[in-house]
Amino acid sequence: MKEGRGVRMVTGNGENSYAANSRLQEKAILETRPVLHKAIEELCKSLSARRSTMVVADLGCSSGPNTLRVVCEVIGAVQFYTRKSEEERRAVEVQFFLNDLPGNDFNIVFRSLEQLEDLGGRETQPYYVAGLPGSYYRKLFPSRSVHFFHSSYSLMWRSKVPEELSRCTHVNEGNIYIGKTTPPIVIKLFQQQFKTDFELFLALRSRELVNGGRMLLTFLGRKSEEMMMHGDVSTLFELVAKSLQSLVLKGRVEKEKLDSFNLPYYAPSVKEMKALINESKLFDIEHVRLFESNWDPQDDSESDVVLDCASSGANVAKCIRAVLEPLIADHFGDDIIEELFVVYASVVAKHLEKAKAKYPIIVASLKKAMH
Repeated sequence: MKEGRGVRMVTGNGENSYAANSRLQEKAILETRPVLHKAIEELCKSLSARRSTMVVADLGCSSGPNTLRVVCEVIGAVQFYTRKSEEERRAVEVQFFLNDLPGNDFNIVFRSLEQLEDLGGRETQPYYVAGLPGSYYRKLFPSRSVHFFHSSYSLMWRSKVPEELSRCTHVNEGNIYIGKTTPPIVIKLFQQQFKTDFELFLALRSRELVNGGRMLLTFLGRKSEEMMMHGDVSTLFELVAKSLQSLVLKGRVEKEKLDSFNLPYYAPSVKEMKALINESKLFDIEHVRLFESNWDPQDDSESDVVLDCASSGANVAKCIRAVLEPLIADHFGDDIIEELFVVYASVVAKHLEKAKAKYPIIVASLKKAMH
């Protein structure tokens, strides 16, 4: 998969856009807010001069309100620390780099930056924002130039589909990710792709961070170590595959097209992630935990019952469409999109009648190891 044609969200700010359907990601940012503020406070303490510049990069920034939310959270954390007492007061300017693949809607990001002017008037912490198109599985910055990397809802996406799958050397028949009928060899291919990508990501970011630099990573994972008990994330994509299979039966999609379509994706367990970080010896783990969020982005309840399955199914379908539509359209064509996600909303509604479903989400705060 070429970088420019990689994973990208639905652009613009229309009804089906990612900008209008990213409340799940917003809830994750709010959930991890205390961890972000703690990391920024520690970085502020490490800045020696009274006038300093902190370089912050948001990797996989996408577009829409969440991009601004991350910028605002960092500015607020810096401002709170530097102004909480006269003794510690200092001038810290923040340089933001907003990174995503070239296909990201950077135009809407730049247009929305005007909203930040109302963040605090003259009292706002000095900040500067630049866009940085490119894959975070490549070198992005000069060595030892970044203080803080943030990435939310991005690192479960792989750099590419495993080559053996994209070449159809092995076939994941009827699936688009790891499903109940996925062959063991295909599961190993997904696992190896994650290991290769994540090790590379850690190595690149370690080189780019200053001594004592930090990363806050939030991404979808899984609760169980057993791959065939992959959990609700795998089920979510199995239901997409089921919806595509219904279009195969109607003659709307060729079976061979479905069998050759796989997502560049992998949701690791906490144990898998920690093992790779520890093996790398590049970062110290300061905080790690797993929390859960309802499939339906509009459902904030703690109840185990879905009150309106049809409504929740439609909400989930909108959320997943905003993420998967470009990948599906590239492979199958645009003409099936509307029909596919109508079917998918119904399939998800029926699934939620059995039990409420949740995303397992991993958050990890890392500090560059001293050598």
